[in-house]
Amino acid sequence: MATKQRGRPRSFDRPTALEQATMAFWERGYETTSVSDLTRVMGISAPSLYAAFGDKRTLFEEVVAEYVLSHGAFGTRAFTEEPTARAGVARMLREAARHYTESGHPPGCLVISAAVNCSTPEVEEALRSRRNANLAAIEDRIRADVESGELPAATDPRVLARLSGAVLQGMSQQARDGATERELAAVAEAAMLAWPPA
Repeated sequence: MATKQRGRPRSFDRPTALEQATMAFWERGYETTSVSDLTRVMGISAPSLYAAFGDKRTLFEEVVAEYVLSHGAFGTRAFTEEPTARAGVARMLREAARHYTESGHPPGCLVISAAVNCSTPEVEEALRSRRNANLAAIEDRIRADVESGELPAATDPRVLARLSGAVLQGMSQQARDGATERELAAVAEAAMLAWPPA
């Protein structure tokens, strides 16, 4: 026997509301995006937000998880599809130049910029851990290429990974400051000159 559902059914499209929350956090950052900002852009009431997504921090965690699989997935794809660390980083930086500056969403990267001036340690630490995990994955890939002879034995995987991360993070900030795709693409090409010859 079917049980009767209690309460009113949701009157909004959850994926659309989540994308609208993503845009708000991406544009303003975690700290300065209020619950009232979120309910306004999502077109829902505060009780509906809490019922569907939990509190602001829980919503932000879901936003980041979805962002990584959608808007921010180009970096993972680059490393999955390219045969070497060099090719993966080069593609990631080139695609970042495009993604960070394309219209239709705020500039830069949500994971890089959303916790600027954040006074919520858990949010700050979660984003820092995610960024550090990305650096570790790049470092592991570089180390594998050193071990296979793809890169010279003297290559320092940690330094090269940190350089790649610093360029990526700098590109995000420069996109937020108005840099164009062409300018950032040139930065990406210049950054690859620091890699040792194969």
